[in-house]
Amino acid sequence: MPRSRPIPQALLSDAVSAAPWWRGAVIYQVYPRSFQDSNDDGVGDLNGITEKLEHIASLGVDAIWLSPFFASPMKDFGYDVSDYRAVDPIFGTLADFDRLLARAHALGLKVVIDQVYAHTSDQHAWFQESRAGRKNHKSDWYVWADPKPDGMPPNNWLSVFYGPCWTWDGRRKQYYLHNFLPSQPNLNVHNPKVQRALFDTARFWLARGVDGFRLDAINFAMHDRSLADNPPVRKRGLPRNRPFDFQRHLHNQSQPQLVRFIEALAKVMRGFGSDRFTVAEVGGEQAAAEMRLFTHGHTRFNTSYGFDFLYANKLTPRLVLETVMSWKDTDGWPSWAFSNHDAPRVVSRWGSADRQDDWAKLLLALLMGLRGNVFLYQGEELGLSQAQVPFERLRDPEAIANWPSSLGRDGARTPMPWSADGRFAGFSKVEPWLPMPEEHKRRAVAVQDKDPNSVLECTRQLVALRKTHPALRLGKFVSLKLPSPLLGFERVETGEQIRCLFNLGDKAVRCPMIKEGQPLFVSGRIDQAKGMIGGLTACWLRL
Repeated sequence: MPRSRPIPQALLSDAVSAAPWWRGAVIYQVYPRSFQDSNDDGVGDLNGITEKLEHIASLGVDAIWLSPFFASPMKDFGYDVSDYRAVDPIFGTLADFDRLLARAHALGLKVVIDQVYAHTSDQHAWFQESRAGRKNHKSDWYVWADPKPDGMPPNNWLSVFYGPCWTWDGRRKQYYLHNFLPSQPNLNVHNPKVQRALFDTARFWLARGVDGFRLDAINFAMHDRSLADNPPVRKRGLPRNRPFDFQRHLHNQSQPQLVRFIEALAKVMRGFGSDRFTVAEVGGEQAAAEMRLFTHGHTRFNTSYGFDFLYANKLTPRLVLETVMSWKDTDGWPSWAFSNHDAPRVVSRWGSADRQDDWAKLLLALLMGLRGNVFLYQGEELGLSQAQVPFERLRDPEAIANWPSSLGRDGARTPMPWSADGRFAGFSKVEPWLPMPEEHKRRAVAVQDKDPNSVLECTRQLVALRKTHPALRLGKFVSLKLPSPLLGFERVETGEQIRCLFNLGDKAVRCPMIKEGQPLFVSGRIDQAKGMIGGLTACWLRL
Protein backbone atom coordinates (compact mmCIF):
# COMPACT_ATOMS: atom_id res chain seq x y z
CA MET A 1 0.00 0.00 0.00
CA PRO A 2 1.42 3.39 -0.96
CA ARG A 3 2.17 5.91 1.72
CA SER A 4 0.18 9.10 2.03
CA ARG A 5 1.64 11.91 -0.07
CA PRO A 6 0.42 15.19 1.42
CA ILE A 7 1.40 18.41 -0.27
CA PRO A 8 3.89 20.26 1.98
CA GLN A 9 2.37 23.47 3.32
CA ALA A 10 5.38 25.41 2.07
CA LEU A 11 4.45 24.51 -1.52
CA LEU A 12 0.92 25.88 -1.26
CA SER A 13 0.41 29.42 -2.47
CA ASP A 14 -0.92 32.13 -0.18
CA ALA A 15 -4.11 32.22 -2.26
CA VAL A 16 -4.74 28.48 -1.85
CA SER A 17 -3.87 28.54 1.87
CA ALA A 18 -6.20 31.49 2.52
CA ALA A 19 -9.22 30.03 0.69
CA PRO A 20 -11.76 27.76 2.45
CA TRP A 21 -10.54 24.15 2.29
CA TRP A 22 -13.42 23.12 0.03
CA ARG A 23 -12.98 25.83 -2.62
CA GLY A 24 -11.46 24.10 -5.62
CA ALA A 25 -11.14 20.86 -3.63
CA VAL A 26 -10.89 17.36 -5.05
CA ILE A 27 -13.36 15.12 -3.21
CA TYR A 28 -13.20 11.33 -3.57
CA GLN A 29 -16.53 9.50 -3.55
CA VAL A 30 -16.67 6.18 -1.70
CA TYR A 31 -19.60 3.85 -2.36
CA PRO A 32 -19.34 1.79 0.85
CA ARG A 33 -20.96 -1.43 -0.41
CA SER A 34 -18.29 -1.75 -3.08
CA PHE A 35 -15.09 -0.31 -1.60
CA GLN A 36 -13.64 -2.99 0.72
CA ASP A 37 -15.15 -5.92 2.60
CA SER A 38 -13.44 -6.39 5.97
CA ASN A 39 -15.58 -9.22 7.38
CA ASP A 40 -16.01 -11.41 4.28
CA ASP A 41 -19.75 -11.20 3.81
CA GLY A 42 -19.47 -9.92 0.23
CA VAL A 43 -20.43 -6.33 1.08
CA GLY A 44 -18.07 -3.45 1.73
CA ASP A 45 -18.17 -1.80 5.15
CA LEU A 46 -16.80 1.03 7.27
CA ASN A 47 -13.83 -0.92 8.60
CA GLY A 48 -12.94 -1.80 5.03
CA ILE A 49 -12.92 1.88 4.13
CA THR A 50 -10.68 2.61 7.11
CA GLU A 51 -8.26 -0.10 5.95
CA LYS A 52 -7.93 1.57 2.55
CA LEU A 53 -7.83 5.24 3.55
CA GLU A 54 -4.09 5.41 2.85
CA HIS A 55 -4.81 4.70 -0.80
CA ILE A 56 -7.20 7.63 -0.93
CA ALA A 57 -4.75 9.88 0.91
CA SER A 58 -2.02 8.88 -1.55
CA LEU A 59 -4.04 10.52 -4.33
CA GLY A 60 -3.62 13.88 -2.62
CA VAL A 61 -7.37 14.59 -2.50
CA ASP A 62 -8.84 16.96 0.07
CA ALA A 63 -11.82 14.94 1.29
CA ILE A 64 -13.89 11.80 0.99
CA TRP A 65 -17.63 11.68 0.45
CA LEU A 66 -19.32 8.59 1.85
CA SER A 67 -22.55 7.43 0.23
CA PRO A 68 -25.16 6.31 2.79
CA PHE A 69 -24.16 3.82 5.48
CA PHE A 70 -27.22 4.44 7.70
CA ALA A 71 -29.76 1.89 8.89
CA SER A 72 -31.88 0.87 5.92
CA PRO A 73 -33.86 -2.04 4.45
CA MET A 74 -31.66 -1.46 1.36
CA LYS A 75 -34.47 -1.29 -1.18
CA ASP A 76 -32.48 1.58 -2.73
CA PHE A 77 -29.19 0.57 -1.10
CA GLY A 78 -29.09 3.10 1.69
CA TYR A 79 -30.91 6.02 0.12
CA ASP A 80 -33.99 4.67 1.93
CA VAL A 81 -33.02 5.54 5.50
CA SER A 82 -34.84 3.88 8.39
CA ASP A 83 -32.78 5.57 11.15
CA TYR A 84 -30.75 8.70 10.42
CA ARG A 85 -28.57 8.27 13.51
CA ALA A 86 -27.72 4.57 13.25
CA VAL A 87 -25.18 2.68 11.14
CA ASP A 88 -26.68 -0.28 9.33
CA PRO A 89 -25.20 -3.51 10.76
CA ILE A 90 -24.05 -4.57 7.31
CA PHE A 91 -21.63 -1.61 7.39
CA GLY A 92 -20.64 -1.80 11.06
CA THR A 93 -21.32 0.37 14.10
CA LEU A 94 -21.13 3.99 15.20
CA ALA A 95 -17.83 3.12 16.87
CA ASP A 96 -16.55 1.91 13.49
CA PHE A 97 -17.60 5.21 11.95
CA ASP A 98 -15.81 7.16 14.68
CA ARG A 99 -12.61 5.21 13.99
CA LEU A 100 -12.93 5.89 10.28
CA LEU A 101 -13.42 9.59 10.96
CA ALA A 102 -10.42 9.78 13.28
CA ARG A 103 -8.17 7.93 10.82
CA ALA A 104 -9.26 10.11 7.91
CA HIS A 105 -8.55 13.27 9.89
CA ALA A 106 -5.15 11.91 10.89
CA LEU A 107 -4.36 11.46 7.20
CA GLY A 108 -5.44 15.03 6.42
CA LEU A 109 -8.74 14.03 4.81
CA LYS A 110 -12.02 15.82 5.46
CA VAL A 111 -15.11 13.60 5.68
CA VAL A 112 -18.38 14.48 3.93
CA ILE A 113 -21.43 12.25 4.35
CA ASP A 114 -24.73 11.95 2.54
CA GLN A 115 -27.87 13.34 4.14
CA VAL A 116 -31.18 12.28 2.60
CA TYR A 117 -33.76 14.82 3.70
CA ALA A 118 -36.36 14.54 0.92
CA HIS A 119 -37.61 11.09 1.93
CA THR A 120 -37.12 8.18 4.32
CA SER A 121 -37.73 4.45 4.17
CA ASP A 122 -41.26 3.28 4.84
CA GLN A 123 -39.66 1.37 7.73
CA HIS A 124 -38.63 4.58 9.50
CA ALA A 125 -40.33 5.01 12.88
CA TRP A 126 -41.62 8.40 11.76
CA PHE A 127 -43.52 6.89 8.84
CA GLN A 128 -44.78 3.97 10.89
CA GLU A 129 -46.37 6.44 13.31
CA SER A 130 -47.60 8.73 10.53
CA ARG A 131 -49.41 5.95 8.67
CA ALA A 132 -51.11 4.68 11.83
CA GLY A 133 -53.77 7.39 11.75
CA ARG A 134 -54.70 10.94 10.81
CA LYS A 135 -54.54 12.42 14.33
CA ASN A 136 -51.25 11.29 15.85
CA HIS A 137 -48.18 13.46 16.53
CA LYS A 138 -46.59 12.64 13.18
CA SER A 139 -49.71 12.42 11.04
CA ASP A 140 -48.53 15.30 8.85
CA TRP A 141 -44.80 14.48 8.79
CA TYR A 142 -45.28 12.94 5.34
CA VAL A 143 -47.30 14.01 2.30
CA TRP A 144 -50.76 12.45 2.45
CA ALA A 145 -53.72 13.15 0.15
CA ASP A 146 -57.25 11.89 -0.34
CA PRO A 147 -58.13 10.12 -3.57
CA LYS A 148 -60.15 11.71 -6.32
CA PRO A 149 -63.88 10.89 -6.26
CA ASP A 150 -63.22 7.94 -8.58
CA GLY A 151 -60.52 6.58 -6.28
CA MET A 152 -57.62 7.60 -8.48
CA PRO A 153 -54.49 9.36 -7.10
CA PRO A 154 -54.85 13.08 -6.35
CA ASN A 155 -52.90 14.19 -9.43
CA ASN A 156 -50.75 13.06 -12.35
CA TRP A 157 -47.30 13.23 -10.70
CA LEU A 158 -44.91 10.46 -11.75
CA SER A 159 -41.96 8.98 -9.87
CA VAL A 160 -38.37 8.98 -11.10
CA PHE A 161 -38.12 5.19 -11.23
CA TYR A 162 -41.50 4.19 -12.67
CA GLY A 163 -45.23 4.63 -12.22
CA PRO A 164 -47.23 7.18 -10.23
CA CYS A 165 -45.81 9.24 -7.35
CA TRP A 166 -48.64 7.97 -5.16
CA THR A 167 -49.24 4.71 -3.26
CA TRP A 168 -52.45 3.83 -1.42
CA ASP A 169 -52.22 3.12 2.31
CA GLY A 170 -55.11 1.10 3.75
CA ARG A 171 -54.52 2.25 7.33
CA ARG A 172 -55.14 5.92 6.61
CA LYS A 173 -57.24 5.35 3.49
CA GLN A 174 -55.11 7.96 1.75
CA TYR A 175 -52.35 8.11 -0.79
CA TYR A 176 -48.80 9.03 0.21
CA LEU A 177 -46.25 10.76 -2.01
CA HIS A 178 -43.00 9.13 -3.12
CA ASN A 179 -40.83 10.63 -5.85
CA PHE A 180 -38.72 7.48 -6.02
CA LEU A 181 -39.64 3.93 -4.89
CA PRO A 182 -42.98 3.32 -3.11
CA SER A 183 -40.83 2.31 -0.13
CA GLN A 184 -39.37 5.87 -0.03
CA PRO A 185 -42.21 8.12 1.20
CA ASN A 186 -41.58 11.84 0.90
CA LEU A 187 -41.18 13.85 4.07
CA ASN A 188 -43.40 16.91 4.44
CA VAL A 189 -40.51 19.36 4.79
CA HIS A 190 -42.99 22.24 4.82
CA ASN A 191 -43.75 21.12 8.39
CA PRO A 192 -41.59 23.05 10.94
CA LYS A 193 -41.47 19.98 13.20
CA VAL A 194 -39.98 17.91 10.38
CA GLN A 195 -37.43 20.63 9.75
CA ARG A 196 -36.41 20.68 13.41
CA ALA A 197 -36.02 16.90 13.40
CA LEU A 198 -33.79 17.09 10.32
CA PHE A 199 -31.70 19.86 11.88
CA ASP A 200 -31.24 17.68 14.97
CA THR A 201 -30.04 14.90 12.67
CA ALA A 202 -27.51 17.29 11.15
CA ARG A 203 -26.30 18.33 14.61
CA PHE A 204 -25.86 14.68 15.61
CA TRP A 205 -23.34 14.06 12.81
CA LEU A 206 -21.67 17.47 13.02
CA ALA A 207 -21.09 16.94 16.73
CA ARG A 208 -19.35 13.65 15.90
CA GLY A 209 -16.91 15.64 13.76
CA VAL A 210 -18.02 15.23 10.15
CA ASP A 211 -16.82 18.07 7.93
CA GLY A 212 -19.79 18.42 5.67
CA PHE A 213 -22.87 17.05 3.93
CA ARG A 214 -23.93 16.15 0.45
CA LEU A 215 -27.66 16.85 0.36
CA ASP A 216 -29.23 14.10 -1.73
CA ALA A 217 -32.06 15.01 -4.13
CA ILE A 218 -32.62 18.18 -2.15
CA ASN A 219 -34.85 19.79 -4.78
CA PHE A 220 -37.40 17.02 -4.13
CA ALA A 221 -37.72 18.08 -0.48
CA MET A 222 -40.78 20.30 -0.96
CA HIS A 223 -43.90 19.93 -3.08
CA ASP A 224 -46.62 22.27 -4.29
CA ARG A 225 -49.23 21.97 -1.57
CA SER A 226 -52.05 22.70 -4.04
CA LEU A 227 -51.19 19.36 -5.72
CA ALA A 228 -51.60 20.86 -9.18
CA ASP A 229 -51.01 18.56 -12.14
CA ASN A 230 -47.63 18.70 -13.88
CA PRO A 231 -47.83 19.84 -17.52
CA PRO A 232 -46.49 17.62 -20.31
CA VAL A 233 -43.13 18.17 -21.96
CA ARG A 234 -43.84 19.80 -25.32
CA LYS A 235 -40.28 20.23 -26.57
CA ARG A 236 -39.51 17.69 -29.26
CA GLY A 237 -36.34 15.67 -29.44
CA LEU A 238 -35.85 15.15 -25.70
CA PRO A 239 -35.21 11.54 -24.59
CA ARG A 240 -38.25 9.83 -23.08
CA ASN A 241 -37.02 6.59 -21.58
CA ARG A 242 -39.36 6.64 -18.56
CA PRO A 243 -42.88 7.94 -17.89
CA PHE A 244 -41.17 10.54 -15.64
CA ASP A 245 -39.58 12.06 -18.77
CA PHE A 246 -42.97 13.00 -20.25
CA GLN A 247 -43.69 15.67 -17.63
CA ARG A 248 -42.35 19.05 -16.62
CA HIS A 249 -41.83 18.64 -12.89
CA LEU A 250 -43.02 22.03 -11.76
CA HIS A 251 -45.10 20.92 -8.78
CA ASN A 252 -43.67 17.75 -7.22
CA GLN A 253 -40.28 19.39 -6.63
CA SER A 254 -38.38 22.69 -6.70
CA GLN A 255 -40.68 24.90 -4.68
CA PRO A 256 -39.61 28.46 -3.74
CA GLN A 257 -40.13 27.82 -0.01
CA LEU A 258 -37.15 25.45 -0.12
CA VAL A 259 -34.72 28.38 -0.02
CA ARG A 260 -35.73 29.26 3.54
CA PHE A 261 -35.12 25.66 4.62
CA ILE A 262 -31.69 25.73 2.95
CA GLU A 263 -30.77 28.96 4.73
CA ALA A 264 -31.87 27.54 8.09
CA LEU A 265 -29.84 24.37 7.54
CA ALA A 266 -26.79 26.41 6.48
CA LYS A 267 -27.13 28.38 9.73
CA VAL A 268 -27.06 25.11 11.69
CA MET A 269 -23.87 24.17 9.83
CA ARG A 270 -22.21 27.51 10.60
CA GLY A 271 -22.96 26.94 14.26
CA PHE A 272 -20.30 24.20 14.16
CA GLY A 273 -17.68 26.37 12.46
CA SER A 274 -17.21 28.29 9.26
CA ASP A 275 -15.31 25.42 7.63
CA ARG A 276 -18.26 22.98 7.51
CA PHE A 277 -19.15 22.19 3.91
CA THR A 278 -22.43 21.71 2.03
CA VAL A 279 -22.98 20.48 -1.52
CA ALA A 280 -26.44 20.09 -3.01
CA GLU A 281 -27.31 17.35 -5.49
CA VAL A 282 -29.60 19.02 -8.02
CA GLY A 283 -31.03 17.32 -11.09
CA GLY A 284 -33.90 17.90 -13.49
CA GLU A 285 -34.96 20.43 -16.09
CA GLN A 286 -34.67 23.37 -13.67
CA ALA A 287 -31.29 22.29 -12.33
CA ALA A 288 -29.24 25.15 -13.79
CA ALA A 289 -31.35 27.84 -12.12
CA GLU A 290 -31.73 25.89 -8.87
CA MET A 291 -28.01 25.21 -8.51
CA ARG A 292 -27.37 28.95 -8.57
CA LEU A 293 -30.35 29.72 -6.34
CA PHE A 294 -29.34 27.21 -3.67
CA THR A 295 -25.76 28.56 -3.52
CA HIS A 296 -26.42 32.29 -3.91
CA GLY A 297 -24.66 34.60 -1.47
CA HIS A 298 -23.13 33.49 1.82
CA THR A 299 -26.19 32.19 3.69
CA ARG A 300 -27.00 29.09 1.63
CA PHE A 301 -25.05 26.02 0.49
CA ASN A 302 -21.39 26.28 -0.50
CA THR A 303 -21.77 24.58 -3.86
CA SER A 304 -24.02 22.37 -5.95
CA TYR A 305 -23.50 19.09 -7.74
CA GLY A 306 -25.01 18.89 -11.22
CA PHE A 307 -25.60 16.29 -13.91
CA ASP A 308 -24.43 18.26 -16.95
CA PHE A 309 -21.59 15.84 -17.60
CA LEU A 310 -22.90 12.73 -15.81
CA TYR A 311 -25.81 12.25 -18.20
CA ALA A 312 -24.09 13.42 -21.39
CA ASN A 313 -23.50 10.54 -23.81
CA LYS A 314 -20.85 12.29 -25.90
CA LEU A 315 -17.91 14.57 -25.11
CA THR A 316 -17.65 17.65 -27.31
CA PRO A 317 -15.78 20.94 -26.92
CA ARG A 318 -19.13 22.73 -26.99
CA LEU A 319 -20.49 20.69 -24.07
CA VAL A 320 -17.51 21.56 -21.88
CA LEU A 321 -17.19 25.23 -22.76
CA GLU A 322 -20.89 26.08 -22.64
CA THR A 323 -21.44 24.21 -19.38
CA VAL A 324 -18.53 25.73 -17.49
CA MET A 325 -18.86 29.21 -19.03
CA SER A 326 -22.52 29.31 -17.98
CA TRP A 327 -21.25 29.78 -14.41
CA LYS A 328 -20.36 33.43 -14.00
CA ASP A 329 -18.17 34.71 -11.19
CA THR A 330 -21.32 36.07 -9.52
CA ASP A 331 -23.16 32.74 -9.74
CA GLY A 332 -21.47 31.01 -6.85
CA TRP A 333 -19.10 28.07 -6.94
CA PRO A 334 -19.92 24.95 -9.00
CA SER A 335 -18.94 21.30 -8.59
CA TRP A 336 -18.31 18.80 -11.38
CA ALA A 337 -18.22 15.04 -11.76
CA PHE A 338 -17.80 12.82 -14.79
CA SER A 339 -18.71 9.56 -12.98
CA ASN A 340 -20.62 8.52 -9.87
CA HIS A 341 -22.74 5.69 -8.47
CA ASP A 342 -25.78 6.74 -10.54
CA ALA A 343 -24.18 7.17 -13.97
CA PRO A 344 -22.23 4.90 -16.37
CA ARG A 345 -18.47 5.23 -15.94
CA VAL A 346 -17.12 8.03 -18.10
CA VAL A 347 -14.31 6.12 -19.83
CA SER A 348 -16.98 3.85 -21.34
CA ARG A 349 -19.51 6.62 -21.96
CA TRP A 350 -17.13 9.00 -23.75
CA GLY A 351 -14.12 6.85 -24.59
CA SER A 352 -13.25 3.63 -26.39
CA ALA A 353 -11.97 0.31 -25.09
CA ASP A 354 -9.08 0.13 -27.58
CA ARG A 355 -7.45 3.26 -26.10
CA GLN A 356 -8.85 3.13 -22.60
CA ASP A 357 -5.75 4.44 -20.81
CA ASP A 358 -5.42 7.38 -23.19
CA TRP A 359 -9.05 8.30 -22.67
CA ALA A 360 -8.82 7.87 -18.90
CA LYS A 361 -5.81 10.20 -18.63
CA LEU A 362 -7.30 12.81 -20.96
CA LEU A 363 -10.60 12.84 -19.06
CA LEU A 364 -8.85 13.12 -15.70
CA ALA A 365 -6.82 16.07 -16.98
CA LEU A 366 -9.98 17.71 -18.28
CA LEU A 367 -11.86 17.21 -15.02
CA MET A 368 -8.96 18.45 -12.90
CA GLY A 369 -8.60 21.52 -15.09
CA LEU A 370 -12.15 22.82 -14.61
CA ARG A 371 -13.11 25.76 -12.43
CA GLY A 372 -15.02 24.47 -9.41
CA ASN A 373 -14.84 21.50 -7.11
CA VAL A 374 -13.97 18.09 -8.53
CA PHE A 375 -15.70 14.87 -7.49
CA LEU A 376 -13.67 11.77 -8.28
CA TYR A 377 -15.58 8.48 -8.11
CA GLN A 378 -13.89 5.39 -6.70
CA GLY A 379 -12.13 3.50 -9.50
CA GLU A 380 -11.95 6.56 -11.72
CA GLU A 381 -8.31 6.90 -10.65
CA LEU A 382 -7.77 3.45 -12.18
CA GLY A 383 -9.57 4.16 -15.44
CA LEU A 384 -12.21 1.51 -14.72
CA SER A 385 -14.76 0.84 -17.45
CA GLN A 386 -18.48 0.28 -17.01
CA ALA A 387 -19.07 -3.35 -15.99
CA GLN A 388 -21.53 -5.50 -17.88
CA VAL A 389 -23.77 -7.09 -15.25
CA PRO A 390 -26.03 -9.94 -16.44
CA PHE A 391 -29.74 -9.68 -15.70
CA GLU A 392 -29.65 -12.44 -13.09
CA ARG A 393 -27.04 -10.48 -11.08
CA LEU A 394 -28.76 -7.07 -11.24
CA ARG A 395 -29.58 -5.49 -7.89
CA ASP A 396 -30.62 -1.97 -8.94
CA PRO A 397 -34.44 -1.64 -8.83
CA GLU A 398 -34.42 0.83 -11.72
CA ALA A 399 -32.37 -1.52 -13.92
CA ILE A 400 -34.58 -4.50 -13.12
CA ALA A 401 -37.78 -2.56 -13.81
CA ASN A 402 -36.59 -1.12 -17.12
CA TRP A 403 -34.39 -3.93 -18.44
CA PRO A 404 -33.18 -4.17 -21.17
CA SER A 405 -33.83 -0.58 -22.28
CA SER A 406 -31.82 0.70 -19.31
CA LEU A 407 -28.64 -0.90 -18.00
CA GLY A 408 -29.18 0.88 -14.71
CA ARG A 409 -26.57 1.74 -12.13
CA ASP A 410 -25.06 -1.60 -11.14
CA GLY A 411 -22.35 -1.44 -13.80
CA ALA A 412 -20.82 1.57 -12.02
CA ARG A 413 -21.15 -0.01 -8.57
CA THR A 414 -19.12 -3.20 -8.94
CA PRO A 415 -16.43 -3.84 -6.30
CA MET A 416 -13.15 -1.96 -6.19
CA PRO A 417 -10.21 -4.10 -7.44
CA TRP A 418 -7.26 -3.98 -5.05
CA SER A 419 -5.06 -6.76 -6.44
CA ALA A 420 -4.89 -9.00 -9.49
CA ASP A 421 -4.73 -12.09 -7.29
CA GLY A 422 -7.67 -14.29 -6.37
CA ARG A 423 -11.19 -14.48 -7.74
CA PHE A 424 -12.35 -11.25 -6.13
CA ALA A 425 -9.31 -8.99 -6.55
CA GLY A 426 -8.72 -8.40 -2.85
CA PHE A 427 -12.17 -6.92 -2.26
CA SER A 428 -13.46 -9.95 -0.36
CA LYS A 429 -12.79 -13.65 0.18
CA VAL A 430 -16.36 -14.54 -0.80
CA GLU A 431 -18.61 -13.79 -3.76
CA PRO A 432 -19.31 -10.02 -3.75
CA TRP A 433 -22.81 -8.57 -3.88
CA LEU A 434 -22.06 -7.58 -7.50
CA PRO A 435 -19.65 -9.46 -9.78
CA MET A 436 -15.97 -8.54 -10.08
CA PRO A 437 -15.16 -7.99 -13.80
CA GLU A 438 -12.04 -9.74 -15.05
CA GLU A 439 -11.03 -6.60 -16.93
CA HIS A 440 -11.03 -4.65 -13.66
CA LYS A 441 -8.56 -7.06 -12.06
CA ARG A 442 -5.96 -6.06 -14.65
CA ARG A 443 -6.38 -2.46 -13.49
CA ALA A 444 -6.16 -3.18 -9.78
CA VAL A 445 -4.51 -0.73 -7.39
CA ALA A 446 -1.56 -3.03 -6.70
CA VAL A 447 -0.89 -3.44 -10.43
CA GLN A 448 -1.00 0.27 -11.27
CA ASP A 449 0.85 1.39 -8.15
CA LYS A 450 4.03 -0.18 -9.55
CA ASP A 451 3.74 1.54 -12.93
CA PRO A 452 4.89 5.19 -13.31
CA ASN A 453 2.88 5.44 -16.56
CA SER A 454 -0.37 4.15 -15.07
CA VAL A 455 -3.68 5.98 -14.83
CA LEU A 456 -3.27 5.84 -11.05
CA GLU A 457 0.05 7.66 -11.10
CA CYS A 458 -1.39 10.15 -13.59
CA THR A 459 -4.21 10.89 -11.13
CA ARG A 460 -1.73 11.58 -8.32
CA GLN A 461 0.26 13.92 -10.55
CA LEU A 462 -2.83 15.87 -11.66
CA VAL A 463 -4.22 16.27 -8.14
CA ALA A 464 -0.83 17.53 -6.90
CA LEU A 465 -0.61 20.08 -9.71
CA ARG A 466 -4.13 21.32 -9.05
CA LYS A 467 -3.37 21.72 -5.36
CA THR A 468 -0.09 23.60 -5.84
CA HIS A 469 -1.17 25.97 -8.64
CA PRO A 470 -3.71 28.59 -7.58
CA ALA A 471 -4.77 29.20 -11.20
CA LEU A 472 -5.96 25.58 -11.45
CA ARG A 473 -7.63 25.47 -8.06
CA LEU A 474 -9.11 28.96 -7.80
CA GLY A 475 -8.55 30.82 -11.06
CA LYS A 476 -10.95 32.18 -13.63
CA PHE A 477 -11.97 30.08 -16.63
CA VAL A 478 -11.27 31.63 -20.05
CA SER A 479 -12.57 29.84 -23.13
CA LEU A 480 -10.34 29.47 -26.19
CA LYS A 481 -11.83 29.30 -29.68
CA LEU A 482 -10.28 26.27 -31.34
CA PRO A 483 -11.50 24.10 -34.21
CA SER A 484 -12.90 20.68 -33.34
CA PRO A 485 -11.63 18.18 -32.22
CA LEU A 486 -9.53 20.61 -30.19
CA LEU A 487 -10.74 21.89 -26.84
CA GLY A 488 -8.95 24.69 -25.04
CA PHE A 489 -9.29 27.02 -22.09
CA GLU A 490 -7.07 28.96 -19.72
CA ARG A 491 -7.13 29.18 -15.95
CA VAL A 492 -6.02 32.57 -14.68
CA GLU A 493 -5.19 33.77 -11.18
CA THR A 494 -3.09 36.76 -10.09
CA GLY A 495 0.45 36.12 -11.28
CA GLU A 496 -0.33 32.81 -12.98
CA GLN A 497 -1.82 31.68 -16.27
CA ILE A 498 -2.19 28.03 -17.31
CA ARG A 499 -3.37 26.94 -20.74
CA CYS A 500 -5.21 23.60 -20.95
CA LEU A 501 -5.36 22.01 -24.40
CA PHE A 502 -7.02 18.74 -25.42
CA ASN A 503 -7.23 16.81 -28.67
CA LEU A 504 -10.45 14.80 -28.48
CA GLY A 505 -9.74 13.12 -31.80
CA ASP A 506 -7.61 10.02 -32.32
CA LYS A 507 -5.14 11.61 -34.79
CA ALA A 508 -2.49 14.31 -34.36
CA VAL A 509 -3.56 17.82 -35.42
CA ARG A 510 -1.96 21.23 -35.72
CA CYS A 511 -2.39 23.50 -32.71
CA PRO A 512 -0.29 26.70 -32.79
CA MET A 513 -1.33 27.57 -29.23
CA ILE A 514 0.76 24.67 -27.96
CA LYS A 515 3.98 26.43 -28.97
CA GLU A 516 3.85 28.77 -25.97
CA GLY A 517 4.60 27.98 -22.34
CA GLN A 518 6.28 25.40 -20.17
CA PRO A 519 4.55 21.99 -20.07
CA LEU A 520 3.20 21.13 -16.61
CA PHE A 521 1.46 17.97 -17.69
CA VAL A 522 1.22 15.97 -20.91
CA SER A 523 -0.65 12.75 -21.57
CA GLY A 524 0.14 11.45 -25.04
CA ARG A 525 2.44 13.36 -27.37
CA ILE A 526 3.08 16.98 -28.31
CA ASP A 527 5.58 18.71 -30.57
CA GLN A 528 5.86 22.30 -29.43
CA ALA A 529 8.31 23.30 -32.14
CA LYS A 530 5.94 22.15 -34.90
CA GLY A 531 2.77 23.13 -33.03
CA MET A 532 1.34 19.60 -33.08
CA ILE A 533 -0.73 17.75 -30.48
CA GLY A 534 -1.22 14.00 -30.67
CA GLY A 535 -4.51 12.16 -30.74
CA LEU A 536 -6.28 11.78 -27.38
CA THR A 537 -3.71 14.02 -25.73
CA ALA A 538 -4.08 16.48 -22.84
CA CYS A 539 -1.54 19.23 -22.23
CA TRP A 540 -1.27 21.86 -19.49
CA LEU A 541 1.10 24.74 -20.21
CA ARG A 542 2.24 27.40 -17.76
CA LEU A 543 2.50 30.67 -19.69
